Amino acid sequence: METVIELTDVQVFQHHNLILSDVDIKINKGDFFYLIGQTGSGKSSLLKTLYGELKLEKGSGNIAGFDLTKLKTKDIPFLRRKLGIVFQDFQLLTDRTVYQNLQFVLKATGWKSDSKIKERIAFVLEQVGLQTKDFKMPHELSGGEQQRVVIARALLNDPEIILADEPTGNLDPKVSDDIMALLHSISQKGTAILMATHDYRIIQKFPGRILKCAQGLVQETASISSVL
Repeated sequence: METVIELTDVQVFQHHNLILSDVDIKINKGDFFYLIGQTGSGKSSLLKTLYGELKLEKGSGNIAGFDLTKLKTKDIPFLRRKLGIVFQDFQLLTDRTVYQNLQFVLKATGWKSDSKIKERIAFVLEQVGLQTKDFKMPHELSGGEQQRVVIARALLNDPEIILADEPTGNLDPKVSDDIMALLHSISQKGTAILMATHDYRIIQKFPGRILKCAQGLVQETASISSVL
């Protein structure tokens, strides 16, 4: 299997404070991993290291072909074109339609052809079941629909990995299940997913491998029952 994330002996720092140590993670194409742990246990810091917001100062790390120890500021936009990032709070541009939100990302990442942009937006909106909502403003959509737009945005550049930080945190259980089913279908098509969550119910309903952040370490755990 093709490895898309590999961390070895990594230490994660935030403002010179050691958050996580001895991190060893290997994620292959199409894997679905949950990242669990209490608030403040280092989940978000680990994700920020992977998408280049926090510098990797100790250990070795590769993600989507990028060496995190050698990552320069100018490289970060190129790294993020290989990643899809899904946040809990959507971070959509509220003054633009769904189509314009997605168009903005494509143009910012180097797409020039209007016809190819239109084709790509139509494709990702169909993937998330929103092909008839491209003209809507974010405030006209439900929370679940907004999160589907965020997932569509994450898919625009055909990423090797999706990093999701509490993507169901603001959604009710039925909508959360719909989002999880969508994310699992995406992973089955070959995109690796690493998803931070506090919601053990969805882990039980949609099984995946589990990484637990606790006491400054990240360790794979065999099942959700071992952390309940």
